[in-house]
Amino acid sequence: MDEKGRVSLPSAFRREADTNRFVLLQWEKPYLTLFPGPKWAEVQERLLEYRRNDASAWNHVRLIVANAVEVLPDKQGRVLVPAGLQEAAGLSGTVLVSGNLDRVELWNPTAYSEDVREPVDDLGNFVHRLFG
Repeated sequence: MDEKGRVSLPSAFRREADTNRFVLLQWEKPYLTLFPGPKWAEVQERLLEYRRNDASAWNHVRLIVANAVEVLPDKQGRVLVPAGLQEAAGLSGTVLVSGNLDRVELWNPTAYSEDVREPVDDLGNFVHRLFG
């Protein structure tokens, strides 16, 4: 992350996303998630459906979308991470950009190594079910 709070997106992700519109938010701690515009539209539909079908969901939806921001990459492929989201995810200096199928996650490298690199008890079962 540069001194202005911008993070470079991998060019492969930008090409695959086939859009210049992205939505950045923290829906799960401790990282941020960057959705391409079309994928965010799908998420919005699910949020609307959830809200329509469950009266208690209104505040959940509010909390999720309250910090969602649209970001547009500049000519160098960088997006500006607002200060509040930087603080929420503990981002400064080095930021780990991790692809996760249909989205990109922005992590503090220390948090990533603690949360993601730890052995998962049932990983063997999951991998076996997935790959056969």
